Amino acid sequence: MTWLITGGAGYIGAHVVRAMTEAGERTVVYDDLSTGIAARVPEDVPLVEGSTLDGERLAHTLADHEVTGVVHLAAKKQVGESVELPLRYYRENVEGLRVLLEAVTEARVPSFVFSSSAAVYGMPDVPLVTEETPCVPMSPYGETKLAGEWLVRATGRATGLSTASLRYFNVAGAASPDLADVGVFNLIPMVFERLTDQAPPRIFGDDYATADGTCVRDYIHVVDLAEAHVAAAHALQSSPGRDLTLNIGRGEGVSVREMIDRINALTGYDRPPTVMPRRPGDPSRVVASAARAATELGWTAKHDIEDMISSAWEGWVRLHPEAARA
Repeated sequence: MTWLITGGAGYIGAHVVRAMTEAGERTVVYDDLSTGIAARVPEDVPLVEGSTLDGERLAHTLADHEVTGVVHLAAKKQVGESVELPLRYYRENVEGLRVLLEAVTEARVPSFVFSSSAAVYGMPDVPLVTEETPCVPMSPYGETKLAGEWLVRATGRATGLSTASLRYFNVAGAASPDLADVGVFNLIPMVFERLTDQAPPRIFGDDYATADGTCVRDYIHVVDLAEAHVAAAHALQSSPGRDLTLNIGRGEGVSVREMIDRINALTGYDRPPTVMPRRPGDPSRVVASAARAATELGWTAKHDIEDMISSAWEGWVRLHPEAARA
């Protein structure tokens, strides 16, 4: 098998490439390098620079490398930005997916793994989110991921393409410092940035209906997430015609205050957080049930919160040496 990894030069994509190659699969990376970093791609893995909106380039790439499966991660992914630029998000995330699926079906590629998101659920009012929890996305980003799932599923039903849509929860950590997330859009790097700047971490709202009043989230180590992609790819190979939609999380909620306390302890800082007003649209609790992934893929997460924080911190300090403490 040869797997095309779109977005394979990105944070998550680079981990998927590493996991797939370690599992013995041949990989090809397709990335427009708008946010991806070419240096993340191993020297022995071909890198094709291109947009998913370029059907001709996709068709040539699939043919030239004899691709037999696709893992599609390339997408715009910032919730706030999607509110400001909805047309861009629908073009890149939905139209780009349509063009890619058209190339995939014309090339008769049999397997397709789609990167979805817990953002499809919106603000679920349940202790554990299952795949049957109603999807009510609250941002254009979440809408594009849900529309993407529909498009992937409909294409599979019409053409026989085997598909899996993986709904990620909060991704963190790194396999090695050189693969760490360089963005500052999620809680852990946001706290790192504040500590590095000698500023208190921020909590947006402490009056939620949770044990300590702060939002609760389900965090998944990026290495576990990458291995879930390998498991999904193998499941589609071994059983053609499958149509899977799976949560990828740990099933364990961690509050914002608890996460900040753990970050302070593991990094050697002792800077209490400051409480800010709530941000619009933040649900109080979003925690996955990952039971279906365990049943369908034989996959469960192995890494804990401390692994996520410590590995992410190593990557942060590599880029921001001034953050290290004696």
